[in-house]
Amino acid sequence: MHHLLGRLSTSDPEAGDSLRIVAYFDVLLARGSGVAGLLRGAAVLAGCTAGAEISGRIRRRDPEGKEPAEHRDAPRAPQRSGTDWAVWLERDGEGSALDEMIVDRLAFGVELLETHRAPTGFDAVVDDARPLAERVKRLPRFRLDPSTPVRILATAADAPELGAPSAVVPTRYGLLRATLDVSGRLAATGTTGIGPWARADQAPESWEGACIAFRLTDADDPVVDASDLGAVLMLLRAHDPRAPHDDVRALARLDARSAHVLRTLVEADSIRSAAATLGMHHSSVQARHEALVEALGYDPRTNVGKMRYIAAELLQRLTDTPPGR
Repeated sequence: MHHLLGRLSTSDPEAGDSLRIVAYFDVLLARGSGVAGLLRGAAVLAGCTAGAEISGRIRRRDPEGKEPAEHRDAPRAPQRSGTDWAVWLERDGEGSALDEMIVDRLAFGVELLETHRAPTGFDAVVDDARPLAERVKRLPRFRLDPSTPVRILATAADAPELGAPSAVVPTRYGLLRATLDVSGRLAATGTTGIGPWARADQAPESWEGACIAFRLTDADDPVVDASDLGAVLMLLRAHDPRAPHDDVRALARLDARSAHVLRTLVEADSIRSAAATLGMHHSSVQARHEALVEALGYDPRTNVGKMRYIAAELLQRLTDTPPGR
């Protein structure tokens, strides 16, 4: 996300602002913010009071996080509403071009919180914070026994539903959609992470694997199955993106050109063949190699060095660290 935001900020400032709004609300939800937190976030972004009416109760927050004095004539525009809720901004004068996006994400967040209030939502089945007994209690709603083999698919929060029970779930990687697959034939469309098979009462394990697999997808591999990762999945499960390993930090500090040279050096049979692939002189690539050894703290062309590089490169995809930091 940070990489994409950086590029868009330069090439398309408006698109960059929109993605910042999406990322901002995703972080709020992933950190467990309630309606008050979402309203304050919307107010900060918009620079005016944000309001919500949920089950007849009105809540409002200004950019300072305080509840402003009642203003009966305050405009409510733009506004979004659902079954038993509505959200809006209260702006005097001309609105911002981003107001619509802010209210859209505020509405998405409120709708998600209201869905989570329902005691029978599918999100409860994949939530490892809930007691086992509570998760098991939810299974009959989805025609599952505790021992039924299932796997969970992870897709983008706004991806089309796949015709199976699903829910948008806050994760440490942002908002993702969890979808139940009991047949193994559920058609993955677009970017998808597939979790390993597990008993239905252990669905959170499959969901965690699906989230990791989703983060490993790219343009070349839009669908990743966590089962194909083998023992590597154990390493990825143990990774804490808030405290990345020094090898991951070292990769994150490389600029795009150095990262490309490094990958080529690791994949090539020799420095000479790497130079041919890169279209560089052999001596220049040799100098680059020496500089990379110093920057990384290991030689990425040795057997052990290749293993360290591959592990760090995979872990970097799970780490929210912009390049150059």
